[in-house]
Amino acid sequence: MDKRKRIIAVMLFSCIGVVLLIGTIVIKSPGSHGSISELMRDAVLHETNKISLLGLKDVNPGLISAFSVTAVLFIFSLCVRIFVIPRFKMIPGKFQLLLETLVNFFDGLAKSNSPHRNKFLGAYIFTAGVYVFVGTIFELFGFQAITTHGVAMALPAPLADINGAIMIGCLSYVIILSGGVAGNKLKGVGSTLKEFSLPISMSFRLFGALLSGALVTELVYYYIHLSYGLPVLVGVLFTLLHALIQAYVLTMLTALFYGEVSEPAHKKN
Repeated sequence: MDKRKRIIAVMLFSCIGVVLLIGTIVIKSPGSHGSISELMRDAVLHETNKISLLGLKDVNPGLISAFSVTAVLFIFSLCVRIFVIPRFKMIPGKFQLLLETLVNFFDGLAKSNSPHRNKFLGAYIFTAGVYVFVGTIFELFGFQAITTHGVAMALPAPLADINGAIMIGCLSYVIILSGGVAGNKLKGVGSTLKEFSLPISMSFRLFGALLSGALVTELVYYYIHLSYGLPVLVGVLFTLLHALIQAYVLTMLTALFYGEVSEPAHKKN
């Protein structure tokens, strides 16, 4: 019976593949709303596709995504704190084990890079890492919004907007600066300010990595001969890969520099 089911499944997927292949050959590419260069330019600068924020101001779609992700994470964390954490057990279930694994990972990352001051650092890199990861995979859900021109579009990842990437880069730099102040007072401020290019590099590294995935997916979708099945594979792989890598890179760099500037001066070699 199992063999018969496998044969039927193989035949079904083969038929679907043949149909999609015929479609890519027979169907011609439809007229698009502008050239591919215009689409990519708007994906970076958001000059055309803007969304009205409660009728007050036209904003970039990334801002709507940022508000949405923040609201989802806030409500989720509130529900976990009220309904889940009080019911934790000595023998953890799957969800409790997942939460404890995440907390232990970021706590260990903070302690290994900043052994002198790490309590607040652990909380921050946990929050930043979760936000980067969830904000990146947010675009996979394809939530639709109506632009000011009346065109429906899928909301992008919040950090695919340069403004969002700059803000989280600068926020991480402020956290690093606070570690320098707490650990070494004015000397810590000086050692932090020497790395003046850090917020720029963190921001543009994050923005460039996330935007590259969005542009590649947009390029694949633009040509109908590539838009059968391939965008799903490309989109999911790029998004998940960037979500994991960028969350780790941002938290690692923040913890590393925080530990460096907060280390007491008399214990440095």
